[in-house]
Amino acid sequence: MYIVVEGEDPGFDIFVNGRSLARNEDALERLALRLEVRPLIEFFSADENSMSLLIEEGAGNQDLIRKLPPPQWYSPADGLVTVQALIRALVEEPQLLGTEGERVLSELAEYAVVLEKTRDREMRWHLAVSWR
Repeated sequence: MYIVVEGEDPGFDIFVNGRSLARNEDALERLALRLEVRPLIEFFSADENSMSLLIEEGAGNQDLIRKLPPPQWYSPADGLVTVQALIRALVEEPQLLGTEGERVLSELAEYAVVLEKTRDREMRWHLAVSWR
């Protein structure tokens, strides 16, 4: 899972390594619900670029791209509520995700930095999924 910021060039590096977050998405969703915050997956929006990658990999149908609804964009402040709650929970209880906890915590910290920069520039964002 990675962050997409609205616009061509946000003016800062938006790269985040979301592989551990993707691997642990189910556990993170349960944790977010327990913490009464919006799960990360709810910030997902299928965009043309991520769907194109899926089709290049031989999955999906080219017609899907033409039928996609417009991307959904979210407030970075809303994303930060979730990310910061998950960070606090994992700092308090590092064993929540077993051996993956440290990697997930590191990736959540990367998300927080990007979302803070996105908020400071009054931009919007969503999550996408890399199919590679």
